[in-house]
Amino acid sequence: MSAVPPLSALRSFEAVARLGSVTLAASELHVTHSAISQQVRQLESLLGITLLQREGRGVRLSEEGRLYALQIRGALRDIAEATRLARARPGEDELVVALTPSFGQKWLLPRLPGFRATYPQYRLRLLASLEVMDLRQGLADVAIRIGQGHWEGLAQERLFEDEMVVVGAPDFNGGRLPQTPEEILRCPRVTGFESWLGWCQAAGVEVPQESAEFVVNDSNLSIEAVRLGQGIGLERRSLVAGALESGELVALSDLRVPYGFPYWLVWPEREATQAKVAAFASWLSGEVDRYLQAIA
Repeated sequence: MSAVPPLSALRSFEAVARLGSVTLAASELHVTHSAISQQVRQLESLLGITLLQREGRGVRLSEEGRLYALQIRGALRDIAEATRLARARPGEDELVVALTPSFGQKWLLPRLPGFRATYPQYRLRLLASLEVMDLRQGLADVAIRIGQGHWEGLAQERLFEDEMVVVGAPDFNGGRLPQTPEEILRCPRVTGFESWLGWCQAAGVEVPQESAEFVVNDSNLSIEAVRLGQGIGLERRSLVAGALESGELVALSDLRVPYGFPYWLVWPEREATQAKVAAFASWLSGEVDRYLQAIA
């Protein structure tokens, strides 16, 4: 006899144990009442123990049944999660890219038509999140990360270093834009993740009081608030380059300070020979070169 009973019997018993009713279990699993009863009897026969005590028209878990149900429930949950992960893993014709929402929207998304036109054989899927995805789970082929590198088990390619720039809407303050660092710091500020400390030190001015800040914990929202004229912002240049080029935003100072964390393309070392990873890495390298030339 196999050490693992039939999955259908385990699911039937777990449903009865959880719902306390053969009828409800049959309804949940879309089978007949007699089919559930037969599956549970088969399981009891295989195990050699009584799982359910029949009481009139109802059932009650035996002590052995209660303990077994708890263990089976966890095992079925693990099977369901393993199945979900297996289904979520990219196929050979699918390229899945994990990245932050702000970089995805402001930098990568406008450039993606070029990749899709060059490599139409790949279905593209973006996984945008502020959480750092563990690529070892196999749910994404590559990721674009911000950091110092040296991620264990990952191949990595440095993309570029960013810088911070002060921006505002052209019609901010009725179009009367600040001209000096002191004037800039007297303006209402929209602040995301970035600190003004480095910029203020480079400008030779004191760090402003936080009371003047409108704090937003998402770069997309902070940039949009600046675009709407709700304040000025200190933003990564990569995220506002498009808006600066289109005129939706303007740079309020020529002073730029380095952003402390470079961008990287990373992927599992075991996937380094995959054609789709190589294709995306090559295309992205070309886009980075064009971007750096454009802002030089």
